[in-house]
Amino acid sequence: MNTDHSSIGTQVSAWWHRTFVDLAQQLRWSYLPPLMVYFAAGVSGLTSVVGAFFLKDYLDLSASFVAGLAFWAGLPWILKMPLGHVVDLFWRWKSLLILLGASLITLSLVIMYGLVTAPALMSGTMPLEDWYVVALLLAPSGYAIQDVVADAMTVEAVPKVDQDGRPFTPEESRAQHTTMQTLGRVAIISGFAAVAAVNIWIFSGADELQNSDRLELYGQVYLIALIIPLLSVSGVVLHTLIQRQRRLRGHPAHGPEDVTEVKWSILLGGLAFVALSITLGTAEFAFAQETIFVVSLAVILYLMSRLLKELEPAQAKALIGTATIIFVFRAVPLPGPGLTWFEIDELGFDEQFLAILALLTSLLALLGLFILRPFMANRSIAHVVVVLTIAAGILALPNLALYYGVHEWTAARTGGIVDARFIAILDTAVESPLGQIAMVPMLAWIARNAPTQLKATFFAVMASFTNMALSASSLGTKYLNEIFVVTREVTNPETGVVTSTADYSELGYLLITVALISVIVPLVMVLLVQNSRFHTSD
Repeated sequence: MNTDHSSIGTQVSAWWHRTFVDLAQQLRWSYLPPLMVYFAAGVSGLTSVVGAFFLKDYLDLSASFVAGLAFWAGLPWILKMPLGHVVDLFWRWKSLLILLGASLITLSLVIMYGLVTAPALMSGTMPLEDWYVVALLLAPSGYAIQDVVADAMTVEAVPKVDQDGRPFTPEESRAQHTTMQTLGRVAIISGFAAVAAVNIWIFSGADELQNSDRLELYGQVYLIALIIPLLSVSGVVLHTLIQRQRRLRGHPAHGPEDVTEVKWSILLGGLAFVALSITLGTAEFAFAQETIFVVSLAVILYLMSRLLKELEPAQAKALIGTATIIFVFRAVPLPGPGLTWFEIDELGFDEQFLAILALLTSLLALLGLFILRPFMANRSIAHVVVVLTIAAGILALPNLALYYGVHEWTAARTGGIVDARFIAILDTAVESPLGQIAMVPMLAWIARNAPTQLKATFFAVMASFTNMALSASSLGTKYLNEIFVVTREVTNPETGVVTSTADYSELGYLLITVALISVIVPLVMVLLVQNSRFHTSD
């Protein structure tokens, strides 16, 4: 018996060391700058709760239109292709791009501050809905630019040799790159968790405020959010200082050793894509989103085919299989804003409780990253996606339970303990972390295998491909919200007139459809890829 206990204790100790202690031991000061930029991206969630309530209560935009906006907001992430190549070409000056991204983020926050604190003044220049769309597009543009630079900084952060000048083995290099990319996702999700905790404090007692006081509180949140661009700028300043110290100590820089040749197909293709997006987006073309999606996907696939020639055939096939699996996993549709509206209107969830949900979801995501890191380092992306897909299916059940009133039955039999809020603790609708976890193996693969002088380009093109999946998800979400129509009550902030009424009768069908697609489609794709010549074991 004692032997059994000793064996169990040894296994638990080994698991703890492998999962947590080993990660802490692999931390390096050089990892901190890109992590600060990633953390700033996570802190962007500080305004998500405010934005959701302001949109629901004061802007007369349909659920399908809001889902369509998510498509346009995702376009800047697709533009990581030319941006990544620009970073490779001007490696020494990439910090300037951080400043550009910070400027765009700041402008977006200032616009939203004006919307919630001075709507009458803002509407005198342009409708509030139009201002909201502008702010919604500026912010992701800034974050996408900064993300490109952060990806490039991770290349410099991971050393090639140890303190004695001995090159790291492939296994050691794989572990370090997996750790770096895991920490990048940890930084993003930690940002989510931090701002969720701040929101819990900010919105304490907000349900008792009058509308004018509530809008003033929203304005304070947007002012606090100005710390976001400051964080990212501080990260790139620290990065510059660390690289300077390395040079003073005689250590070589971690940047590319070879001069990067201009890939005109990437730059011109990116510019053509920008021109096409702007033209179609302002022409009120009925199928503008679909056209941009098809064209941009074709452009990305072409650029991928060019970059894959830089790899060995076996590596190229493995990367194709890996990217395809992740694409489909991230492309599944979401319920859209109607679910959050239902939770606010029918279940009585306020700003503070939605912040609690966001905090718990982020903490679970962090735990998942830590626990799955050894699994991701030793298993193929196919294994990882299968696990995450099953998890997504399980985590979709609380939404269905809440819509169909299971909480009323459980509350009646538990003295009110297992009520709607209790069940919603398991709800991941506020911010799904699974997509962040799924990206870690592919990013680590690129960091290890892509040519040094083209790493930022590889990061950008492959990220653009997987971010296209989010655009596909937005389109799918829009289509489903056009089939299953969900509306909420909207009040004009200036006149107090109700301009839209609530109708959640079709939300249940929407949730069931989304849950089935989210589980079945990724599993089928894993099966198809793993039985093809593009199967991946890396």
